[in-house]
Amino acid sequence: GNMEIVLDRRLSDRRIFPAMDINRSGTRKEELLMTAEELNRIWILRKFLNEMNPVEAMEFLLERIMKTKTNIKFLESMSG
Repeated sequence: GNMEIVLDRRLSDRRIFPAMDINRSGTRKEELLMTAEELNRIWILRKFLNEMNPVEAMEFLLERIMKTKTNIKFLESMSG
């Protein structure tokens, strides 16, 4: 899949890195890269993050990622 990353100056101005707009960034054909369960959890996460502005979304995501040791544990923490 091809990844498209959209950067956000508001994030870099606040020294939040990666300064990436989560809601506008994504991977094409991601369904070929992960299991159906992983994809479902990512879609749930995206719906939740979509309600936030880019700064809030990245702060939330970074906080949650720091609390888990692996990507699998992180995705498992997303209810489905």
